[in-house]
Amino acid sequence: MQTLKYLIIIAMLFLFFSCNVSPKPIDYGSDGCHFCKMTIVDNVHAAEIITKKGKVYMFDATECMINFMNEFDTSEIALYLCNNYTVPENLIDATKATFLISENISSPMGAFLSAFEDRADAEKIQVEKTGALYTWDELLIHFKNEFDVHN
Repeated sequence: MQTLKYLIIIAMLFLFFSCNVSPKPIDYGSDGCHFCKMTIVDNVHAAEIITKKGKVYMFDATECMINFMNEFDTSEIALYLCNNYTVPENLIDATKATFLISENISSPMGAFLSAFEDRADAEKIQVEKTGALYTWDELLIHFKNEFDVHN
């Protein structure tokens, strides 16, 4: 009976730690985009989705992450993350980020989309590079409208 109790405790701990909902560092030049299958090399525009069960999906650009969402049950997603333009390789909460679409800043998939943790940083770059600012919700609507126009 004592052995069974220990096995149950070990199983519970395994389940607890195996469902860890946290970002996974991207291995630039090695990891591939889950949506377009390109190798992730750009440390300014990469993104991740982490499910409620802890599964991590990596993307070479935020636009790939958004396109992937059209094929996925979004109720299973715990975190949407994207790289912070001003601090490369630093993943930030995409739902709280400010996004800039500027044709003067190229991104891996050609959407000219960059994310900023701080809106003031986005506004500063917008003055330099021009373009339009979006919240996460506004960006999703923008991409949905773009998709609808092209189909």
